[in-house]
Amino acid sequence: MVEPTLRLGPGEHIARLGRMAEDVHRQLAAYRERLGSSQPEFPKGVLESLRQLGGTLQGLRASIEDLEGEHAQLTALADVGRVVNSSLDLPTVLAEVIDALIRITGAERAFLMLLDEGELRVMVARNWDRSTVEPGDEAVSRTVIERVTQLGEPVLTVNAQADARFAGQKSIIVHNLRSILCVPLQVKGELTGVIYADNRVREGLFSEKHKALLATFADQAAVAIENARLFASVERTLEEVRRLNTLMEDVFASIASGVITSDVQDRIQLCNRAAENILARPASGLVGSSLHDLLPVLSPELSARVAEVKHLERGVIGLEVHPQLEGRGRVDLSLSVTPLRTASQQVEGVTLVLDDLTEKRRLEATRRLFERMVSPAVIEQLDPDTVRPGGRVEEITTLFADLQGFTALGETVDPEALVANLNRYLAAAAEAVLNEEGTVDKFLGDAIMAFFNAPIPQPDHRLRAARAALAIRRAAEALREELPDPYRLTFRIGIHSGPALLGLVGSEARLEYTAIGDSVNTAKRLQEAASPGQILISRETSDWLLDEAEMAEVPAVAVHGKRAALAVRELRGMRAPTPHP
Repeated sequence: MVEPTLRLGPGEHIARLGRMAEDVHRQLAAYRERLGSSQPEFPKGVLESLRQLGGTLQGLRASIEDLEGEHAQLTALADVGRVVNSSLDLPTVLAEVIDALIRITGAERAFLMLLDEGELRVMVARNWDRSTVEPGDEAVSRTVIERVTQLGEPVLTVNAQADARFAGQKSIIVHNLRSILCVPLQVKGELTGVIYADNRVREGLFSEKHKALLATFADQAAVAIENARLFASVERTLEEVRRLNTLMEDVFASIASGVITSDVQDRIQLCNRAAENILARPASGLVGSSLHDLLPVLSPELSARVAEVKHLERGVIGLEVHPQLEGRGRVDLSLSVTPLRTASQQVEGVTLVLDDLTEKRRLEATRRLFERMVSPAVIEQLDPDTVRPGGRVEEITTLFADLQGFTALGETVDPEALVANLNRYLAAAAEAVLNEEGTVDKFLGDAIMAFFNAPIPQPDHRLRAARAALAIRRAAEALREELPDPYRLTFRIGIHSGPALLGLVGSEARLEYTAIGDSVNTAKRLQEAASPGQILISRETSDWLLDEAEMAEVPAVAVHGKRAALAVRELRGMRAPTPHP
């Protein structure tokens, strides 16, 4: 059977020819031996030529085997290059590079070092069996590495112990290093690291062919490593961008103010959750639509203001608009319009920032109404987080003022006119109290109750109450001059000082800041006992005012709930200040 030859390589063809020559030589020798003395004579030199042919063929075979070895290494190098360049994952690339180095050179150990902030750091270290070099076994020749980094050229030594270039170097002697091969990793002429291989037992492990081969491999590896590093850097940058983008979206969505942005064509690009809630419209219905479809809904003149912002490239802050929104009704908004700029300060649209003031305005209106009913001093003392029923005992001066004849008047006049004029009297009385920094406790039909020395301490609270009473009487006299005859009313006023429980009375659902106690009841009884236009003030209170007030002695007053009559005085007015000498 004829052996096929098309599948044989050049070396195998030569080897086959060599074997055939040897066979011919042996067959001729055997033939001559059988013939003995009668062996035929071959032409002179035939046998010698056959022997030389066999030797030549054997030498050719060895050369071709060397070439095939180099071809195999180059093929392996190309395969490794493909593998190394097939990944952009830095750890994978580093591992492939170091494993390929060991395969190509047959090294005992191999190290890949990269420059990191000016220092060479070991990134991968492998033994011949691909196991990781232990930390305590990472000793290398720093002398060889420094030479490579300084010259930028490969270094090969077949026996470092006897190499004159490294004579006396401690690292080589101490670690008993023999064969060493170290090549630089360079990208565009810049050193990025080194590849280092050694053997601590065998001499002459590496050759010049290994050095050249490894230098070529290092060029490929350096590019692959740099690509992987750049890719890792890009990945980190992208991850940071993604993180910042997520953070921006979270912040954008969490902003309490509504934010809407538009591009140069006035198309809405962004709308956060707060803007959706304020406008009662989903972002899906706003994004992509024209800004000019939204602006008239907010305010008729808003389109002109936005055009002005774009033209002048200057923002408008704090516009208040009061649109009627579907699903919400009338709302109060504060609106700012500013140019939307790029990093290069190029205007590419506008930004609208909306703040919903509806609830704030409602609370402000409620507070204003509350302040008309309760002293501002009381309001300032109240902490909404600690408001609970209860109170404390304080010394106060209580004032009651009641309109004489109001109840009977209600049976003969128009109710609306009656209430309107009642409010004028009560407003004048409340103003007189508040001017003396007193607390208006409540309105009781046609009467007003107030007290002094709480919640703010007032050492002259009796004097303040007296002045407030006189001011109420004067205000009533002025109103009687303005109003028609049926509404010419007069206050009866009572004042008394003493301890009272001050605080919040009621339930969690309905609380009232008030004063409770016998002293309060006494002031009420004095008001009931007073004549129209008269101010009765208890002896306990009036004794403190003898120097400041003009008072008249009046008979004691018998009041409901008291066994003994109450000693009182009538307050007539205030004394003029005594001039200083």
